[in-house]
Parts: sequence; C-alpha cells; structure tokens
Amino acid sequence: MTLVVQKYGGTSVGSAELIKAVAQRLLARITQGDQLVVVVSAMGDTTDDLVELAAQMTDHPEAREMDLLLSTGEIVSSTLLSMALKHEGHSAVALSGAQAGIGTDTRYGRARILKVDPHRVHRELDAGNIVIVAGFQGITEEMELTTLGRGGSDTTAVALAAALNARCEIYTDVEGIYTADPRICPDAHKLTEISYEEMLELATWGARVMHNRAVELAALFKVPVYVASSFTDAPGTLIHGGPFMEQHNKVMGIASDTDVARITIRGVPDQPGIAATIFEPLGDHAISVDTIVQNASVERLTDLTFTVSRSDLSKAMDIVRPLADKINAPEVMADTHLAKVSIVGAGMTSATGYAGRMFKVLFEAGINIELITTSEIRITCLIDEARVPEAVRALHKAFQVEQAA
Repeated sequence: MTLVVQKYGGTSVGSAELIKAVAQRLLARITQGDQLVVVVSAMGDTTDDLVELAAQMTDHPEAREMDLLLSTGEIVSSTLLSMALKHEGHSAVALSGAQAGIGTDTRYGRARILKVDPHRVHRELDAGNIVIVAGFQGITEEMELTTLGRGGSDTTAVALAAALNARCEIYTDVEGIYTADPRICPDAHKLTEISYEEMLELATWGARVMHNRAVELAALFKVPVYVASSFTDAPGTLIHGGPFMEQHNKVMGIASDTDVARITIRGVPDQPGIAATIFEPLGDHAISVDTIVQNASVERLTDLTFTVSRSDLSKAMDIVRPLADKINAPEVMADTHLAKVSIVGAGMTSATGYAGRMFKVLFEAGINIELITTSEIRITCLIDEARVPEAVRALHKAFQVEQAA
C-alpha cells in the first residue's frame, strides 16, 4: 500500500461539480490500493472574494483577522470534499491545518511552517479514512491561526509528504511543467522531468504552476513531486533531484513574471552600513527584495535600485521614504512598467555564450534591457512589460528549448 499526498488547486475544486469529480478521482486511486491524504485550496476565486469583503469593512484590516478570515476558504473546500466522499460510501475526514499538525511561526499572511506533527493524520489513515486537509494554513504555539501566503497549499502538501514519508502529487489546471507559458508561446513543450534547482528558478522567476517555497521544501527533504492535470489523465512532470546527464541544450525553460515593481533611491551615500539600513527594515516587514543593482559611486554618492512584487510596493515605499530622509538621499522613485524574462537551465555557467546570445536575441527584437541579474542556472532581464510575450517567444525559438523536453 502506497501513501500519497495529493493537492488540488482552486480551479480543480471551483464548483460542486468539480469537487464531486475530484472525489471520483480519489475513489479510483483507493481501488488501486493507495492511502490518500488530500490537500485542497479554496474554491475558485474565494480568497479574492474574501479580501474584497474585508476591504468593504475597513481600509486597513488587521493581519490576525485577515488570516482568520482567509483560512475559511480552504475549510469550505475540505469539508465539501469530505461530504462528497462520504456520499459515495467511503469514509473520510476533513481537518484544518491546525488539526493536521501544521505548526507555523507568527508572521500573519506569510507564515512559514516550523513543524508538522503527523500523529492525527496517521490515526485517521489507520481508521480507514481519506484525510482531507485544508491547505494554506497552520497554527502558532500561541494557538493563533496563520496563512502561508501565495502558493501555500503547495507548501502544505510537500510538508505533509515529507513528514509522512509519502509520495507527493500536485494537481492543477495544466498538464505539467512547460518550457514556457503555453498561453503566450505556442511552441512550448511539456517536460517529463526537471530538477529541483531548475524548477526552483522557474517558480521564483515566473512559472506559476508550483510555488517556489514548496519546491525549496521538496528539495530540502528530497520529496519527488509529480505535477499533472486534475481534468485529464495525461502524463505530467516529475520534479526530483536527478541525476541528469549533461544536456547539449542547457536551457530547460523560459520564465516570465509581470509582478514586478522597481524602486530607485537616488543619491545614496556610498558608505558601510547603508544597505543594511535600507534592506533590514524591508525584511522585518516580510517584503521580499530581488534584482538589487547599485551604480558606481560618483563623489561618494550612488543610486540603489531593487525590485519587489507590486502588491508590496505601497508598503515598501512607506518604509523606504523615511529611510531615504534619514540617510539624506534626495529622491525615491517607483514604477510598475517592468517585467522579468529569464532563461533557466542547469549547467549554463559551465558553458559559454548564453548571456551574450540572450542579449542579442532581445536586441534583434528591439527590446531594451533595463536590469540584469543572474544565478548559476539562470539569467534574468528586466524589460518593458508590454514586450514580454514577444521576448518569451523569441528566446524559446533561439534556444530551441523544445529540444530539452
């Protein structure tokens, strides 16, 4: 008997009919002899609807109440799926994240999982139940409910799989991991497998199929993750640790991300401790910063540019403006017209010419590069948001990414 943790996203449980269809899929797996723990997201646009309701109450809802409110979306999905299974004659139990043993830190809205106590889940499995767990949520030591942030149900599923020593399967509205977003690149191919490292870069820099925190957790605990569609039986993509033979084409995928806001602080004093003065408060407020660029110093002054997600821009500016005054920087500017486009592939740095080729492709398409950032297996350019589809298609063709599938 194989223990499997499955996760179904919001589009997969977006209506009563879809929840019933998921129940039938689960019953089919049970007949194959598997034990199932199933993590579910909130139905469809439920989370967005709850955020809008909160906005009708107040302009500044408290983080604690928001987490308590948003956690109800997954509770609805889990209980309805449990009811559907019981109606079909199979025993099932719905558990909140807290009841499933998901322990988190105290950062509301972006809590991180600190521990998983699987005893209740094991007990329910031993009783013959399909265990349905509300994703996206957990509980602190002070018994406060928290949510895990965007992609939190993926993270819940991987964390449970690690704690239960189980197989992990993520079911969504696409058939796996593609070499580019197929909605903007018709030539994109589905990958049969991909490494943790490559998937982490794709997820971090724009691929929306799986959240980067879940990939990090899977890599840390060596949990292979299978990503497939909840609407078809088409083969999906396995995310695992390799080993991979060296590929002739080292670019595995093209990622793009339009959730980018740029902040530039003009006239920053070029002296020790200034960067810490700026970035530590941002980190203390759980604002993720990337693509940091500092210009060469002129007369002991420099410009400091970095990017955040657009949803964090207002909060980031509220933090940065008084800091700029504190260090006597004369101007803080922000804009939201940029987007990221990245080429990703293990081993790119052991070969030559990838950066130059990427820059040439964008130049030939008449696309200006405003910022550049790299890692061992990624090169990212910030470009005008309106040019993203054209850039993705040009890069996908130039690197013949489909040959890597």
